Amino acid sequence: MDGVTLPLATRRVPRPRDVLELLKPVTWFPPMWAFMCGVVSSGVPLSERWGFLVAGMMLAGPLVCGNSQAINDWFDRHVDAINEPKRPIPSGRIPGRWGLYIAIGGTVLSFIVGALINPWVFAATILGVFLAWIYSAPPIRAKANGWWGPGVCAAAYEGLTWFTGAAVMVGGLPDAKILIILALYATGAHGIMVLNDFKAVEGDRVSNVRSLPVLLGVNRAAMVACFTMAIPQVIVAVLLARWGSPFVAALVMLSIAFQFLLMQRLLSDPAKHAPFYNATGTTLYVLGMLVSAIGLRALV
Repeated sequence: MDGVTLPLATRRVPRPRDVLELLKPVTWFPPMWAFMCGVVSSGVPLSERWGFLVAGMMLAGPLVCGNSQAINDWFDRHVDAINEPKRPIPSGRIPGRWGLYIAIGGTVLSFIVGALINPWVFAATILGVFLAWIYSAPPIRAKANGWWGPGVCAAAYEGLTWFTGAAVMVGGLPDAKILIILALYATGAHGIMVLNDFKAVEGDRVSNVRSLPVLLGVNRAAMVACFTMAIPQVIVAVLLARWGSPFVAALVMLSIAFQFLLMQRLLSDPAKHAPFYNATGTTLYVLGMLVSAIGLRALV
């Protein structure tokens, strides 16, 4: 009947708002930011490829990233039933096997959109979706490994989306300088992903999830994260200077200097200050990505 909400136990089809919650729009920002860095670094005027730009943004955010959230929630449904029972799948708002169907449907739709843009974007889409599945799904389930899990996330969220943004704009394989810089920033993003694990250290110990804070201890994991973030950025600055963009290189080094100061507070109590660093140091990191992309624009 109109105006009557079905009980969760009898609901057969999920409501659009529950599907949207499953896809977690708040998580779309990081890959879409990296995508825009790729767009900027390409040097191609937006007006020349605006249709492809819109398609690429949809691919990076709602499709590939949103699909990865659906995949993760489906394979985490039993854990979420204990820790987060109000999530769409354990609460019954996404009933039956609809969570899996949405993940499969998102995979297929991502492939179609990627193929329609160009072959290089299609290849990146295949790899991105593959990483999303192996991150969450057994038997690999990379998220359970403190070394591989953050690396998979960093490659998908930062590296592949930057590549996609550049490939969308140039209509093919981006310049080698772009590939080098995006690979360095994706490597550094491994440290950002490690910091995200600090919020669930006790739960990971109980659940036998081998995150780096569990494997190495909180202090050593924080040190690894800091070095992992800092070293690639220093290399980026050196390369930009050698390629003829000293001003941009100086801005990247200034960002690293401020990050270094913030890291001192992080390392004083990693478990307590990880959220603080994510709000400050990580922000400087992603701003450095954009600054580097602007520098690349004049070099390619």
